[in-house]
Amino acid sequence: MADGISAVQDRLIPGRSGPSGATGVRIAEIRPFALIQFAAWHDTLAQTAGEAAMAAGAKVAPGPGRTATGALGVLLRVEPLKWWLVGDAGEVLLPVAGSGAVLDLSRSRTRLHISGPQAARLLNHVLPLDLSAAAFPEGSVASTAFHHVGVTLWRDRDGFTLFLPRSFAASLFEILTASATQYGLEIA
Repeated sequence: MADGISAVQDRLIPGRSGPSGATGVRIAEIRPFALIQFAAWHDTLAQTAGEAAMAAGAKVAPGPGRTATGALGVLLRVEPLKWWLVGDAGEVLLPVAGSGAVLDLSRSRTRLHISGPQAARLLNHVLPLDLSAAAFPEGSVASTAFHHVGVTLWRDRDGFTLFLPRSFAASLFEILTASATQYGLEIA
């Protein structure tokens, strides 16, 4: 699949801004990437979970708000009846729908990686979540709201991955970067 045009391309200007000193926040867009959604019905939950785990190459599908890493990508439990398989573009193939519904969402989201010592603090400006390591440890995922827009946040070992709906990505990116400047922002 060809790589689409970035929703934040004209705003993604590499460099550093903010007060001199250490960089507190780093923001990078990750692209291209594959994003496959598995949706179950209540009576097919266990079977769809197994199909999602198999597609990811994971032993089991994660429980609510958690992730599981497999040979083909990371499986995120984004909602009670939904999983997202996140992987490298071209390596994750759209599986045939089994007991649930399977949908390619790769072009519907902008994927930002936010890291640095002030990343959680920055995200707490715009997300109604407790992002302390005790409340939202590595491997956690949450569907939440950013300025009334539904977004998904995942904490990995290097920071946070934020999935923004493509149609709102540019405006949300502007809000995020404007707030991050106070901490010393580096855009990669």
